Amino acid sequence: MSDYFAVIQLTPPLDHDGVRRLSRHSCLDIHRVQWLRSYVASDGAQMLCWYQAHDAESVRMVLRQLDSTETEAWSAEIGDDTEQAPTDDSGERVVAEIDLEEPASDTMTSMRTAIVTALGDAGQKVTCTFMSTNGPRLILVVAGQDEAALTACLRAAEIEPTSVWRCVELDPKPPRLFTATAPSTARKIEHDLTSADTSVDFDAVIIGAGISGICALQKLAGMGLEVRLLEAASDVGGVWYWNRYPGARVDSEIYTYGFSFSDELLQEWDWQELFSPQPEIQRYLKHVVTRFDLRRHMQFDTRITTAVFEERNGRWLLDTDTGERVTARYLLAATGSLTAPQLPDYPGIDEFAGQSHHTSRWPAAGVDLAGKRVGVVGTGASGVQVIQAIADDVAHLTVFQRTPTYCVPQRNRLLTDDARRQIRQDWTGILKACRESYGGFIHTFDPRSGLAVSAEEREAKFEELWQTPGFAFWFGNFADLLMNLEVNTHASDFVRKKIAERVNDPEVTRKLLPDHPFGTKRIPLENGYYEVYNRANVRLVDLRDTPIERITPTGIRTSHQEYPFDVIVYATGFDAGTGALTRIDIRGEGGLTIAEKWRDGPKTFLGLLVGGFPNLFIVNGPHNAAALCNAGRCIEQNVDWIACCIETVHAKGLTRIVPTAAAEEEWTEHVYDAARTGVLAHMTDSWFFGANTPGKPRRATIYAPGAREYREHCEDVAQTGYPGCTMY
Repeated sequence: MSDYFAVIQLTPPLDHDGVRRLSRHSCLDIHRVQWLRSYVASDGAQMLCWYQAHDAESVRMVLRQLDSTETEAWSAEIGDDTEQAPTDDSGERVVAEIDLEEPASDTMTSMRTAIVTALGDAGQKVTCTFMSTNGPRLILVVAGQDEAALTACLRAAEIEPTSVWRCVELDPKPPRLFTATAPSTARKIEHDLTSADTSVDFDAVIIGAGISGICALQKLAGMGLEVRLLEAASDVGGVWYWNRYPGARVDSEIYTYGFSFSDELLQEWDWQELFSPQPEIQRYLKHVVTRFDLRRHMQFDTRITTAVFEERNGRWLLDTDTGERVTARYLLAATGSLTAPQLPDYPGIDEFAGQSHHTSRWPAAGVDLAGKRVGVVGTGASGVQVIQAIADDVAHLTVFQRTPTYCVPQRNRLLTDDARRQIRQDWTGILKACRESYGGFIHTFDPRSGLAVSAEEREAKFEELWQTPGFAFWFGNFADLLMNLEVNTHASDFVRKKIAERVNDPEVTRKLLPDHPFGTKRIPLENGYYEVYNRANVRLVDLRDTPIERITPTGIRTSHQEYPFDVIVYATGFDAGTGALTRIDIRGEGGLTIAEKWRDGPKTFLGLLVGGFPNLFIVNGPHNAAALCNAGRCIEQNVDWIACCIETVHAKGLTRIVPTAAAEEEWTEHVYDAARTGVLAHMTDSWFFGANTPGKPRRATIYAPGAREYREHCEDVAQTGYPGCTMY
């Protein structure tokens, strides 16, 4: 690799954290560029950057990503005749830019050596020099902050610098997390544990019998722990128990979604469709529970009302709505991130005389919609699925849309025996591909930048992805789709064009075209969704033009008119990330509730632990990779980490683990900082940031860098002895 330097003009101020944000935003991996050092001017107006890359074009791509298209990337020779900075160095530097006449390269090298020697003789410590190999330019970096002294020394050598400015030398690479806090296995306990009643009913209690709960139960029971799983529903399934609305189906290729802990399960279960519907997934989960004898650990129709950590005994005390009380050493919240239904706060919502149902509380017996006047509020993933499923059957369908979304074709199909045979044959490679991908899906980003190809190549790539099932257009696109707004705009325009081609009415088309960047909201997969709006019995109401004023006994009234209905369907989503936990009275040390702790937004350690709540583990919760992840793959990663953590606590002869306040703050700020980077920062009006829940603070609940980087952080913590956590 070759060395390059560039002087970037900045909008001041820019601190060290700002430099690291720029480093993340630069898409260095995509362009195969290393950013070695940065020298940020004291006034924040400019920054000298030292890069290594295979070619200058790669560096130009990085500069373009930083909106510095006019900045020149200079091929450089880095001087080896400089002095090392002292070990207690503050990083304070002075940069001198010098434009030389056009001498031969060997003459320039001699001139540089002479200048460095002269400065050294004058007491100036030159720590680095950048000499351009494609132009007569030399940059000196000198220790200290004395601009006047450096300028005087150069003039004494008959050299007139182009500019001289004070700066701070910074490493643009983000530091390893939690290095400031060593793992601790001792803490003063105010109570005498030897005299306390430390008995518990169970080693662990798991809340929830969805995929997370089943996975955690199989893992912990397999470790020999006494485990009880409590579930409010009457059977297993979690989201696949509650979300029984018409059209409900998974958005991951199903063979990547199921459990991977058993080869026998892989061989004996035959998935019927590439994207399975709700009934098939629930049958699968029932089979797993029976196959691995897990039902004996489960208790249904039991909702936890309070969970209190008893500091004296070091155990969780749980009360249920059945009047039962149980205790456990560990509490695992497998409650999911999209499980707490969010109903709109429209006036009169309880006054409607017909039937009304939230999609995630659909009656088990179903709802007869044939020949009915139906209103659907919401056009997120659930809304899209139910709308396209019922349009043929209802007498009339009115869709109330607040924000149009980008939908991509699901392209579902039946799985043949040959397809299932191939999946089993390729299973190891499939799991590896999911593990190494951004979102745990089978799709992997194209390593190229969307700006590194011609417009024709880019369009051809978009079309190829558009014809591919699943999230290929989202997670198989160019590597900088979610980092570069220019690339994202090209993709957004492509999808908007595809939508317009499928809708006949220009006014309806206008209402359906999103204006936010693609992929900054969860992308619904569709099967004929846009064609629904070509039907005579379907009407689209844009709530941005005519908002809903109230629900009446006979229907929905907007600012424009009232619409009569027999049935209203609320596809209005969830109190995402935190709602399933804050709706339970969970109390940690000092009696603090988790709702109180998270009043200004969630605070977590890796999205798995919460400060002040010892031995409380969260699966697929806030600050996790869950929201942008293939749930099955991310859940297993979460559960494996939790199991390893519990084993470590036991191996040390200890009983508790809790993150420190400093480590929790560090992870939370890392999550927020990552969300400010890239295209996601241009769209915070989504459930990714809690925007769909009235009164909820606008804070990132997702981990934007994705599942692979998240897993690497988790593995690093486990392998280095759980820094940032206290065990006792």
